[in-house]
Amino acid sequence: MSLPLTNRKINLLQATSINMIDMVGIGPFVVMPFVVAQFSNGLFIWAWIFGAFTAFADAMIWSELGAKYPLAGGTYNFHRIAFGEKGGKLMSFLFVWQTSIQAPLVVASAAIGFAQYLTYIVPMDDWQQKIVSGGLVILAFILLYRKIETIGKISVVMGTIVVLTILWIIISGLMNQQHPVKFMPAGNESFFTYAFWAAIGHASVKTVYAYLGYYNVCHLGGEIKNPGRNIPRSIFISILGIATLYLLMNISVMGVMPWQSVNADNKYLVSSFMEQLYGHQAGIIVTILILCIAFSSLFAVILGYSRVPYAAAVDGNFFKIFARLHPAKNFPYISLIVLCVLGFVFSLLFKLSEVISSILAMRIVVQFIGQAVGVVLLRNKLGKKDLPFKMWLFPVPVILSIAIWIFLFVSTGWFAIWGSLIAIIGVIVYILKIRFWDNQQPATSNQ
Repeated sequence: MSLPLTNRKINLLQATSINMIDMVGIGPFVVMPFVVAQFSNGLFIWAWIFGAFTAFADAMIWSELGAKYPLAGGTYNFHRIAFGEKGGKLMSFLFVWQTSIQAPLVVASAAIGFAQYLTYIVPMDDWQQKIVSGGLVILAFILLYRKIETIGKISVVMGTIVVLTILWIIISGLMNQQHPVKFMPAGNESFFTYAFWAAIGHASVKTVYAYLGYYNVCHLGGEIKNPGRNIPRSIFISILGIATLYLLMNISVMGVMPWQSVNADNKYLVSSFMEQLYGHQAGIIVTILILCIAFSSLFAVILGYSRVPYAAAVDGNFFKIFARLHPAKNFPYISLIVLCVLGFVFSLLFKLSEVISSILAMRIVVQFIGQAVGVVLLRNKLGKKDLPFKMWLFPVPVILSIAIWIFLFVSTGWFAIWGSLIAIIGVIVYILKIRFWDNQQPATSNQ
C-alpha cells in the first residue's frame, strides 16, 4: 500500500538548486545562436528579456498555487482542486496524459543535446551519439534511485557547477569586450514593427524553453520544508538568478563574437567563444562544464516529473502501480523507472530540433493556461484570506500570462497543431476511460 509522499527533507537552498539546474541545461547554449540569427538588427537580447518576463508573470501563478497546495505532482493537484469534481478530473487527467508524452521528450532533449555538444570534443556519427544519449538517461536513473535527502545534496553540488561555469563565461567575455551589444533600435528601426515581433515570437519559443524549470519545486511539493515560504522564494530566486546570468552571458559572448556572423545552426557558439579568447584547451574545458550542466538538468527534470504519475495514481486517476513507493527509500520508483525507459527510447528515435518547440506547444494549453484559469477559479471560490502567498496586482499577472502564452503558442507554428491534437486525443481517451474502464471496476472487484 502506498502512503502520501510528504517526506519534507528539501530546504530552500536545495529547492532553489533543483529549480536552477532544471532551468540551465543544454538549452541556453544550443539556442543562443538560433535566437541571435532571428534578428536582422542585432536586438536579440530582447528575446531573453521577454523570456524572463514570461517566467516572472507565470511564477506568480505557480507560487500562489504551490504555496497553498504543496503536494507531489504540482499541476496535477492544482487542476484537480481548482476545476471542481468533474472538470478537475478531466483537467488533471489531461495533464498526466500530456506529461506521459512530454516529460520523456524533455528527458530525451536534454540527453540528445548532451550527445550533440560532446561532438565538439569527440567526433561521433549519429548512432554513436544515440548510444551516448541513451547511456546518459541510464546514468541519471542510477543516481536518482535513492533517498530524497541525498538527492537534495547532489543538487546543491550540481547547482554550484552551473553557477560557476556561467560566471567564468561572463567574466571572460566582459574582460575582453570588442563591441557593445545592441539594446535599442537605431535609425529607422523600431520596436513597433511586425518584423521585430515576429522575431521575438520565433526566438522566444527557444528562450522560454531555456527558462522552463523555475516551477520544478512544485512537483516536489510534498518533499519541501516550510513550503508556504520556500516554494515561492525558490521560484523567484531561481528566475532572478538565472535571468541575470542569461543576460550577462549573452552580453559577454556576443560582445566578443560579431552577431552578424552567427548562424542558427552553430552548435558550439560558447565553446568557440572561449577558444577564441584562450585557445582550444579552454574550449574543451568549457565544453566539459557545459556537459556537466546538461546532465544536471536531465537529473532535475527526471526528479520532478517522476512525481506526477505518482500523484495521479495515489488519487485514483492513473494506473495504480504508479502509486507504489520504494519500501526502504520512500520514493516513487515505478514512476521513475517508466519515465526513464520512455526517455531512453525517445532519445534514440528523435532529433533535438524536433522536440523543443513541440515540448512548449504541448505544455501551453493544458498546463500554463489551465493553471492561470485555475487560480482565478480558486480565488472566486475560496477568496484570498488563507493564501500563504498572494500574487501581486491580481489579476494583472494572470491576464498577462494568458496573453503571452497564446502569443507563444501561435509562434510555435505547426507544433501548435501537434499540441492541440495531443490534448484532443487525451479528451477522447478520458471519455472512453469513464464510460468503459471505470464502469467495469465495481463488477471486476466483486468477482
